[in-house]
Amino acid sequence: MLSRLLVSAAVAAASLAGFVVSAFAQAPASYPLKPITLISPFPAGVTGELLFRGLAESASKHLSQPVIIESRPGGSATLGPAAVAASKPDGYTVGQVAITSFRLPYMQKTSFDPVKDFTWIIHLGGYSLGAVVLADGPFRHWKDVIAFAKANPGKFTYTTIGPATTNAIAMELMARHSGVKFTHVPGKGGGEGIAAVLGKHVMMMVESPAWAPMVAAGQFRLIMMLGPKSTKWPDVPTLKELGYTYEFDSPFGLAGPKGMDPAIVKKLHDAFKLAYDDPKVIDLYDKFDFTRRYMNTADYAAFVPKLAAEEKAALEKLGLAKKD
Repeated sequence: MLSRLLVSAAVAAASLAGFVVSAFAQAPASYPLKPITLISPFPAGVTGELLFRGLAESASKHLSQPVIIESRPGGSATLGPAAVAASKPDGYTVGQVAITSFRLPYMQKTSFDPVKDFTWIIHLGGYSLGAVVLADGPFRHWKDVIAFAKANPGKFTYTTIGPATTNAIAMELMARHSGVKFTHVPGKGGGEGIAAVLGKHVMMMVESPAWAPMVAAGQFRLIMMLGPKSTKWPDVPTLKELGYTYEFDSPFGLAGPKGMDPAIVKKLHDAFKLAYDDPKVIDLYDKFDFTRRYMNTADYAAFVPKLAAEEKAALEKLGLAKKD
């Protein structure tokens, strides 16, 4: 009997020791002990993914562990954030969260709440969004698009990565404002969108500057910017210059699942802030015409509920919000 008790005590002690070692191994002071996965909601090779690849590479140096990009495109760029929200809050899975994550949950049922289900780490900027057509096609200016759409209701086609994107919502708002109807053809973005325009499967691509090399090569014509005036393409009109009363920003940042340890959040924030200020990363912002707009953890967390409320109100106004 005594021997059984001694064995049981030894097993219990060993289990407790294992628990202590395991807990110590996961302590914030020792984080990170293994590679970190950064989920991108975009296909490999598009500008958003390339920017975060550069950020991840730079942040890896400051974390002394690789930050590995994993692309999970789809769902209007919300499949990636959904995977992040469903992950363990141990700091080893984080992801880029784009503006669509603040729209789709108010348009349809999703697996995450944009305000409650994330730990906000660092806000990193916004997208420049533009509309391109074939350079040798019939549309030289936006007024040509509107004239065609009026003469051919529903026959003007454009592609974006999904109906909840800033790009698609902007196009639908402009259609309503101008009294015309466009036909949206959702795709995966990047190379697929470029191929769709080149193959004349759609008439326009509306996206961040994955199209920039095609514009530089003279194959595409950039006919408008959805946001502020671009320093890279200063002669291209903005929506306000085309007579609309709005412009579109598309903010993005880095987040993890809810419940992350503040000490781990700080390590990630500090590493990605250093990456944000890395000259090589600054060059990527310039190359792809991203807006640089940093917010620390506290400011980003305070910004999120306001952004979500604004997006929900805008969708309700447009009649695009889901019915409760």
